[in-house]
Amino acid sequence: MYGKAFAPEYQGSLTTLSVNSSLVEVLAAGTEQLRAAERGGSPGEAARAGLAVAEAHRRLGQVAEADREWKASYRAARAAGDLGAMAWALWSGGTLARQRGALALAWRLLGLAADLGERGGDIVVRGYSLAGMAETGRIQGDYDAVGALHEQLLAEARKRGEARHTVWALEGIAQMHRNTGSYDSAYAMFEEAAEIAGKAEDRRGHAWALRGMADIVSVRDGNVERALELLSEAELTCREMNLVSALAYNHKMRGNVLYRAGRYEAARAMYQRALDEFREMSEPRGEGLARLGLIKSLARLGRDRAETADDLSELAGVLERIGLRHARRMVDRAREEFGLTEVLEVAL
Repeated sequence: MYGKAFAPEYQGSLTTLSVNSSLVEVLAAGTEQLRAAERGGSPGEAARAGLAVAEAHRRLGQVAEADREWKASYRAARAAGDLGAMAWALWSGGTLARQRGALALAWRLLGLAADLGERGGDIVVRGYSLAGMAETGRIQGDYDAVGALHEQLLAEARKRGEARHTVWALEGIAQMHRNTGSYDSAYAMFEEAAEIAGKAEDRRGHAWALRGMADIVSVRDGNVERALELLSEAELTCREMNLVSALAYNHKMRGNVLYRAGRYEAARAMYQRALDEFREMSEPRGEGLARLGLIKSLARLGRDRAETADDLSELAGVLERIGLRHARRMVDRAREEFGLTEVLEVAL
């Protein structure tokens, strides 16, 4: 039903790159082709090579470089009059904006990308852009608004036999099920995503699916060792492919598993590690989640209640400003966990 996963963001002379090419390889090949296109006065090829360069920088956590390159790709595409390439550049910029926590900007850029993709007849970039909008809404916790869009995109991806996009949609819907307490449904979808990704040789998608399965195995079944095994398997892929963001989220999830098991010192160390990684790549959502885990671990290890309350209040304000409503609700649950709701009321 599904063919081998492919990476449509690697275009022009870079179509030989696969979805599993290391990001270092992508960056080197993309930069070489970009310079050649610039020397040859080919803005269309420069736009498409620049897209790969921008995406490699983004996935490596090199935010400033990624921001510079997607904008250069857009300018080159506009000079070439290529609506599809313009759409892909905007998709990259919107995805970077979401990664940086600029969710309103992400929504706007991705919406523009979807519109240009439709006008230019590129159904793939249109689908990726709509998926980006759906993911932006999902990480904000606005499930009512984007749940139907996730389902629509899943149906479209299944119909076309696009393994990578099917895996993405399954994982997004599974995450919403997990966050609303439907653990069995979530696990089944993560498991299906892992199976499809494995057969399609989508190692990135497979690593994310394993992370989701580990979460469910931990929270639903209390099976700590199996959860850690799944995370170790996923971590191997993250390291081999240089997936720095996925690796940081893997470490944050390992912290979650250890925290649930009452291994608070080990959890504290893992959350701190993830926090450092997120800060290095300027990813505020991951930073907020890792900070929350670190605050909770320190509280379990005997930290002063007033300091814990202050940190949670400060973090709540940060998450509120970013617009991460689900993560903000997690802070409220942490207050309840430590009996700090009364402290908050007195402070107010």
